[in-house]
Amino acid sequence: QVQLVESGGGLVQPGGSLRLSCAASGFTFSSYGMNWYRQGPGKEREFVASITRTGGITQYADSVKGRFTISRDNAKNTVYLQMDSLKPEDTAVYFCKALFGVYSYWGQGTQVTVSS
Repeated sequence: QVQLVESGGGLVQPGGSLRLSCAASGFTFSSYGMNWYRQGPGKEREFVASITRTGGITQYADSVKGRFTISRDNAKNTVYLQMDSLKPEDTAVYFCKALFGVYSYWGQGTQVTVSS
């Protein structure tokens, strides 16, 4: 059974940091590119960051470039999103997505709220 379980969300003040984790099971994690998406209140889901199977290439949305860092540990079947210098506009539910060709899996999401 495929599972992607996000964790690490919460309430943080502007300028603060959070580290999200996404633990994968039920598929060959190291064969899949991994992505983070987010959906803010009243907004469509949007791409945040991606990382290739070996972690050699990462990409970021312009809105998070320089503040967020995606990484992965294939030995632990986990992908991370380090979020620094958080802004209120980063408030959203954050989802991880596994992608391999036509196959994709989504997690259930974790809430991140940036507010003073």
